[in-house]
This record gives sequence, C-alpha cells and structure tokens, in this order.
Amino acid sequence: MTPARRRPSAAGQARHEHPAIDEAALRAARWADHLLDAARLAGATRWIAYLEPLPDRLRDDGLADLRRTALRARAAYGVKDSVRDALPSTVTEPFLDAIDQLLKALARREVTG
Repeated sequence: MTPARRRPSAAGQARHEHPAIDEAALRAARWADHLLDAARLAGATRWIAYLEPLPDRLRDDGLADLRRTALRARAAYGVKDSVRDALPSTVTEPFLDAIDQLLKALARREVTG
C-alpha cells in the first residue's frame, strides 16, 4: 500500500510561484485603490473604513490569507447592504469582476494542487 499523497501546503508556497493568482490579486488591488478613491470622493466614511485595508492586503497577502481577503472584499456586495448603493458602477463592477477572477484562480489552484 502506498502512502496517501498530500497536496503541498499553501503556507509553504510563495505567491509568486502561482503567477495567475498573483496577477489576479494585483489587478484586484488596483481596482480596490480606485474603489477606495471613489469612496473618499463620495465621503462614504463607512466604506472607506471597510475598504481601506484591502488594497495592501491584496498586494501583500500570502496564499494562505489571500482567500480570506478576497472573501472580505466580495462581502462588500451584500444583499441588504452593498457598496453598489454608495459608489458608482464604473468602479464597483470592475472591482467585483477582479475579485471573482481572483477567487476562481484560487479555486483552480485548490483543485489542481
């Protein structure tokens, strides 16, 4: 009987070893910057506080933390309370698309190992 094969731990891998994920995270970070700028222009203090940590985390988080950051960003599009209600679609929709692409890249990595 052969020993069970285990997938490598995300904690042991550098983010740059997964260019599709790194690229998607950096794209999302750029859109997070735009979204944060729009929130500041609109004076949306609640959204400023929520969005402020996201650009840096999307740029710097390792693989182990990146999914949590992406899910936090995705949660800004809630059913009852959404960033879409406070900020223009010219920034909310591209950010949402970028976050969804990042989550897909992360899911692909989990499936393929």
